[in-house]
Amino acid sequence: MSLMDVAGDLVCGARRIVVCTGAGVSTDSGIPDYRGPAGQWTRDPASARFADLPSYLADATLRERAWARRVGNPALRAEPNAAHLALAELYRGGVLSAVLTQNVDGLHQKAGVPDHAVLELHGNIRDTRCVDCGERRPMGEALERVRGGERDPKCLDCGGILKSATVFFGEPVDASVFADAARLLATADLLWVIGSSLRVQPAAGMVAAAARQTPLLIINAEPTPYDALAAAVVRDPIGIAVPAIVAEAQR
Repeated sequence: MSLMDVAGDLVCGARRIVVCTGAGVSTDSGIPDYRGPAGQWTRDPASARFADLPSYLADATLRERAWARRVGNPALRAEPNAAHLALAELYRGGVLSAVLTQNVDGLHQKAGVPDHAVLELHGNIRDTRCVDCGERRPMGEALERVRGGERDPKCLDCGGILKSATVFFGEPVDASVFADAARLLATADLLWVIGSSLRVQPAAGMVAAAARQTPLLIINAEPTPYDALAAAVVRDPIGIAVPAIVAEAQR
């Protein structure tokens, strides 16, 4: 029996699947990952500064460059790929309980998984947040101001610094979101990790803890620290493997 067969059997036998996705699930949508062999931070380590909160707050030039990059960010115009669509189909089939995603692109929702079933562990790029007053607004509003000539748009309420509503390095994660994630993981009868290096905490640690009680299926191009805990590890391309496994489970 091949690993794909084992993976299909795992999904077929489950009734409460929780999927945890990382950047690898969105690369087929034209959004580069971060840490892979051709990842954004692998090719250009300095670009990680755009997601470092102390650097972002201290350096106006860095913020201006960040806003210029956001105008052309592929995540804002990307469409769901075959893997996103297959997971949405699995949700409609009633066995996918939730998607816990480290991605900020909103493609799971765009594919058809409802907002209430998607936990965005690291926030999203669809909104802005003021670091001073916390005001949130649609990202599109700020980008229109940038296109109109504002190089570092400020909060319209208090004049504070704006950032994307994503979790930067040096910024605390939303404790309530991770509490909800832990609750969902505790109810799962299969944990399915797709396209994640499982190196970013606290998400990686939650997966490791859950995998000691719940069968774990990993689909990722590169090894992860928790491959040894998995019932099956599949290296096939995500855009091929995920639809094939979902189709097998629904036969």
